[in-house]
Parts: sequence; C-alpha cells; structure tokens
Amino acid sequence: MGNFHCLYLVLLPLCFGFFVNTLSRGDSGSDAITDVYIVTLKQAPAAHHFEEQLRRQGHHQFHNGSSSGRLNRFHKPRNNSRSHSGFRSYISRVHDSLLRRALRGEKYLKLYSYHYLVNGFAVFITPEQANKLSRRREVANVVLDFAVRTATTHTPQFLGLPKGAWSQGGGFETAGEGIVIGFIDTGIDPTHPSFAADASEHSYPVPAHFSGVCEVTPEFPSGSCNRKLVGARHFAASAITRGIFNSSQDYASPFDGDGHGTHTASAAAGNHGIPVVVAGHHFGNASGMAPRSHIAVYKALYKSFGGFAADVVAGIDQAAQDGVDIISLSITPNRRPPGIATFFNPIDMALLSAVKAGIFVVQAAGNTGPSPKSMSSFSPWIFTVGAASHDRAYSNSIILGNNVTIPGVGLAPGTNTDKMYTLISAVHALCNDTILANDMYVGECQDSSNFNEELIQGNLLICSYSIRFVLGLSTIKQALETAKNLSAAGVVFYMDPFVIGFQLNPTPLERPGIIIPSPEDSKILLRYYNSSLERNGLTRKIARFGAVATISGGLKANYSITAPKVMYYSARGPDPEDSFLDDADIMKPNLVAPGNMIWAAWSSLGTDSVEFQGERFAMMSGTSMAAPHIAGLAALIKQKFPHFSPAAITSALSTTASLYDKSGGPIMAQRAYANPDVNQSPATPFDMGSGFVNATSALDPGLILDSTYNDYMSFLCGINGSGPVILNYTGQNCRGYNSTIGGADLNLPSITIARLNQSKTVERTMTNVAGNETYKIGWSAPYGVSVKVTPTQFFVGMGEKQVLTISFKATMNHSVASFGRIGLVGDQGHNLNIPLSVIVKVSYNTTNN
Repeated sequence: MGNFHCLYLVLLPLCFGFFVNTLSRGDSGSDAITDVYIVTLKQAPAAHHFEEQLRRQGHHQFHNGSSSGRLNRFHKPRNNSRSHSGFRSYISRVHDSLLRRALRGEKYLKLYSYHYLVNGFAVFITPEQANKLSRRREVANVVLDFAVRTATTHTPQFLGLPKGAWSQGGGFETAGEGIVIGFIDTGIDPTHPSFAADASEHSYPVPAHFSGVCEVTPEFPSGSCNRKLVGARHFAASAITRGIFNSSQDYASPFDGDGHGTHTASAAAGNHGIPVVVAGHHFGNASGMAPRSHIAVYKALYKSFGGFAADVVAGIDQAAQDGVDIISLSITPNRRPPGIATFFNPIDMALLSAVKAGIFVVQAAGNTGPSPKSMSSFSPWIFTVGAASHDRAYSNSIILGNNVTIPGVGLAPGTNTDKMYTLISAVHALCNDTILANDMYVGECQDSSNFNEELIQGNLLICSYSIRFVLGLSTIKQALETAKNLSAAGVVFYMDPFVIGFQLNPTPLERPGIIIPSPEDSKILLRYYNSSLERNGLTRKIARFGAVATISGGLKANYSITAPKVMYYSARGPDPEDSFLDDADIMKPNLVAPGNMIWAAWSSLGTDSVEFQGERFAMMSGTSMAAPHIAGLAALIKQKFPHFSPAAITSALSTTASLYDKSGGPIMAQRAYANPDVNQSPATPFDMGSGFVNATSALDPGLILDSTYNDYMSFLCGINGSGPVILNYTGQNCRGYNSTIGGADLNLPSITIARLNQSKTVERTMTNVAGNETYKIGWSAPYGVSVKVTPTQFFVGMGEKQVLTISFKATMNHSVASFGRIGLVGDQGHNLNIPLSVIVKVSYNTTNN
C-alpha cells in the first residue's frame, strides 16, 4: 500500500453539534452572537522554525550557484517537520494556554490549530471575546472568517501532450511521476477508475517526501487510498459551528458529494486512457495532464454552502505539512478582501508561506467575467488561471419540414435521418383530465401521467425549457423519462423567452433529442409548428399536426472550430489592489488554459450537476476546470526541473504561452454574456495574461525569471501603511528589509504599471536554464507610451544571468489601458514573450485633451 496512513474520524460532527448548541446560548443563558475568527500569533510557525534550523545546519541550497533563499527539494523545511511532532504539539498547547488565560471561565470552541504555515488558530467566540484576544501581547491579528466558493479528454491532444511534453519524459506512463498535487476542493470519489493504482504495470511508489494520511469514515472506508490517491482529509469545523453542515449531503469525510473535486483532480492527474461513457454513449478516453502524478485531497468545500476561509486555511496548512509539491485551488472568495490591499487575507498569506516552502500554487481566476476588474485571485505569488475554449465542440441540429435547420445542443443520438417525424407540443397532448390552467409548468414534461400516450407515441415531443431547469426544479432527465414512458421518438426542448442570456453546455440525453438554447431560434420552431396546425373550423380543436422534423444528433465531436478563445465568464484584470478598486502593478490572470466543456471524472454521488447525476464522467465549464490543467502541467515541469522554485515554474509557463489560435490569428476574447461569439475582440493581457498555455514549450523555456519570498515581502512592505499588517500576518518587521519595491519591480514575467507618471524604469533578471545562446530583443510599445529595452542583443551562457533594463515614458495624457509586448528570440530556438500593460499615462509635456 505504500507509506500512507489511515486516520479514523467518525464522531467529530456529533461532538461539535453538542458543543455549539451550548456555546450559542451564552454564559448567562441569553443568546450571544458568536462567529468564527482566525487568530494569528507573533511567534513564527513551524515551517519558519525548521527553515532556520536547516540554515544553521548548513543545508541551504543555492539556485544555479547563487543565493536565492530557496531550499533544496530534498531538504524542504516541511519534509523535516515529520520528525518534529513535538514542536507541533507544543504550538497547540501554546494556543490552548492562551485561550484559557484570555477567556477565563468563558465558553469557546477552538476549531483548528494552525502551526505549519501560520502560527494561529480558528476559534468560535463572541465579538467581545475576539476583542479580548486582540489585546493580548502574544496575538498579532484577529480576522473574522469569510465565505469562499468553487469557480466552476480531448485537451491533452489539443495541448500537444502525447507528441510533445509527455514524449520528452518517456510517455504518459511516467508523466508527472514522483510529484504530489494537493487539491483544496469538495473531496474525491476514491472508487473512480481515474484514481486506481493498478492502471499501469510500472512500479508506482508513493513519494518519500510525502507523509499525508487517509481519513477513514463510513463514506470513505479503509482502503480508499492507494499509491495514486495518497492522502485524503476533510475540514469542516467552521461550517459545523455555524449549524449549516448537512451530513446527509455534505459528508463529514473526504468523499465528494458534489462532483467538483473529483472533476478537478482527474483533469490534473487522472489516469490515462479511462473510457468516458455517459448516458450509455462512448465519448473517447480521458487522461489527466500528469497521469502519473499522485493526488492528495483536502476537502474544505461542500455542496450545500460552499466553504469558509478557516477551513480552507486548515487544508492549506495540512497540505504543506504533508509535503505536497503543488496546491490547486479551484475556489475564490465570495467578496473582495477588505483592508489596505487585497493581498492581505488569511488564504493568500497562508499561500505565501506555502510558496516560501517551495510549493507551486495555482488558483482559478473566478467566473465573474467579462467585466474589467472582476478578478478574484490577487497575489503575485499565486498563479492565476483564466478559462479558454479548446477546439472540440458537440453540435446538434433539428431539420424542419420547411427545410430550415436550427442548431442546438444535446449529447444525444439522432432520429432516423431518412424519416421525418411529426412534432407535437406537450401542451397539445394533454390527457382529458389535465387542464393547462391547473399546471402552468405542464409544458416542461415532468410527469408522463399528464399526457396522451397514443397521441405522442412515435412522434417528437416538444417541451419547454424554463427558468425552473436553471434552478433545478425541473430536469432534463425527468423529461426524458416522460418521453420514454410515452414511447416518443425523441424530445425537442425550446428555450422559454424569459430565460435570457443563459448558456447551455451539451447535456447527455439517452434518447434522440435536442435543446435549442436560443430564444430567437425557439421562436422559429414554434412559428413553424403553429402555422402547420390544422384546426376544426367550428371547435378550433386541432384536427391535424402538420409540422415534421428530424434530429441529426450530437454524439460526434467537431474539431474544426476556431480555438482557443477567452470565455465570457473568465474573470478579467486589471488586478484590484484594494476594495476601492485601485489597480495593482500586477498582471492578472497569469494565462488562460482549457476550461470550457471539459470531460473529467464525476463522483458517483455528485449532485452539482443534475444532468450528470449517477454518471461516472461529466462535462463542466469554468475557471475551476482551467486551474487543474495548469496544476498538472506544473507537475511535468517540476518533474523535469526538480529544483525550480514556484516563481521559476510561473516563468516557464508564462513566457512560452501562445498568442495565437490554431488558425494563426490572434486569440479572441468574448466580451458579453449574451451572444458571446458575436461580441468578441482580440484578447489583451487583462483577458488572457501572457496567453494560452503551451505545454511543450514550457518544458524548455530557455530563460526564466525567478523571485523569492524576500522579494514578495519587499513588495508587500512597499504598500503604504502595510507594516503593522505584515507584522500581524508574518511576525516579520518591515524594518528588516533595507529597501522596498513596487509591483512593477518584482521580477515577474510581465510588466504592469497602473499609473505611469511621466517615466519609469524597471529591470528583469533572466537566468539561462538551457545551453549557451544568443538572444535578440524586439518590442511593441503600449499606446501613449515610448519603450526602450537594453540591451537589444546579448549572449548568455548556461546557468548565467542577464539583466534587461526597460524604460517607459508617457507621450500623452491617457487613462485607458494599453498594451505592448517584449519578445526575445534565441538562436537555439527559444522564444519568450513578456506582456506590457500601462493603464494611466501622465505626461506634463503634452496638452491634456
């Protein structure tokens, strides 16, 4: 079974429930307002403790022969913590002692002790008790917990993995081997074949640097973990204390009752070649981006309520302690963090400590696009991923008797193409005792007892797709069951005119059928249908149904569409620095990846999508689906370059990203929720970051731009008024940093200047991770700005560094963001791009128009 362990957890929710009930009544019997608070202490956490210990022991590793402040992967501080459980228990005792002394005789409930990345705890208390804690000299910060949410096959081929990135490392059977990806999500279904350990005959040991455990509960029995799924825990204390945890839906275990977590884990690291069978139809074979990587699950989100920061931070802290190499978060906060900067929130600051420990962190950008400043992932140490389409599409259509073809969606077989079938509307096929006025929703075909089977048998049943389907009150599956019971030849769903701008993914249909997503096209169908009815001249009853049609079917994929394009829902930059929507000098997203119509594994009890309930695979869309693609590709980079820092992985992915779609044109970005393919224009860096991920080139970047924890700290200390906040979160004083830097001065693979006041000069230091090479540099300047880059040509040897100096000068007063790019072309085949973004330009030498 490898070196993973089981952790038995069964009675925790019951104990929590009893305690919360007694606590919520207050000491005096009156109702007390209680909530969850995250408390951090001034003493350094375990990760910092062990890093200092290793430095004193002489284990400091230098990157490419020069100091980078980063430890060798075989001497990461988190790997040493396994033998220092005494330090962890000591910190926990410190937390307990502090609570007893600060809240003498009062009731409280400590939910978690954070000790690895953050020294602190989550506690269920009243505001008055929180105030008492904040006045203690040991306490650095007290923050009210906040809510978070999820950001919801063929893509390995579209990304060129089989003949590109996979082939460089020996094929899919070794792709990602030895790398552990940790998922903070809704859990996992361990019975899915995508997570089986016997998918290959090759040896598959659990990485020695990983020490996670596998919880055992009734829903997640002993044996659920294996050499593929090497760890699984759940974190729900914050939700349980609030009384909103539903154990029958949410499961107090790592088991996935939603489906989202199973989907994201398999997209990143699911086994290769797993047949995708949905509604009895075969849609090919699925594979994760790094099919030989290992999976560790930290469930902190749930179907019925989403999640809370206290539980997410606990999951992040545990993942780092266990020794994961990559953390994937397909989650975003429900609101923009308050305070002096968006970067200062418990999740991002915990992730900063994870990056310090050498963990690459990837996060979904959010599904709040296409508006500017809709970004939900903020910090420069987090790799933020937007969603783009890929070149596979499933199209269905219905051909009417008047030779009009209407496009639609539906993963469904077609009818006999040599035959036309009579169309009958559900509202015209009611039983004698069914009155339309008694059931205004009867047209949604949810109950077969309402209809005349003799009339419908062998014909196409027309049903209404209303807002009730969007809300889950009516379902496609139930309408199909109705059609089956009535022996209909197929089902045609037309869009209710009140459903405006709703985008439908292809939906699995066991029977011939189609969903017409456009209200305009739906009107064309209904006009044809109504005009073909023959009625009795006296009674006005229908004497004959004259409309006929045939359904072409939507099981066959089409690979000829233009792709990629940035999806309308993908969150956009610029990166908001604070709740006042001031712009940060940070480019977000970092890049875009496949996130639209993604086939991946689905939980057997997943309820997130009613249409895929009970299926083993589901097709989902969102930045949630894009982020795990990058997590898997990062595993391939980490496998090839074990000593790459998180910033180096960021650079490799970013500088090699593609700027063009598969037809050679510029990548387009959808600009509107309604009719997105009509409302589109060329994507900018605030839409797509550096571009669309290029998996093959990312494994051979040529040059990288590296950054360290100290660089990020210098950046944070440069934010006006940040000193006390940084001290609260990290226990470090900004006086320890001799100089501070702005966001544009960070050694990132992009340059963003929110306000260019006349001129600014920045530098980028590039390290050669390939052979000796000569590079030529060219650039395009943002509108209203002149740019100069020096040198314009340079030779750099293997392992050597080269500094680029980039000077910006405003040539006009202009307040609309404009964009440019620096390109580096090497004589050994390496090509790099650095996007430039300048928002406000101020030039005192020109007239303000």
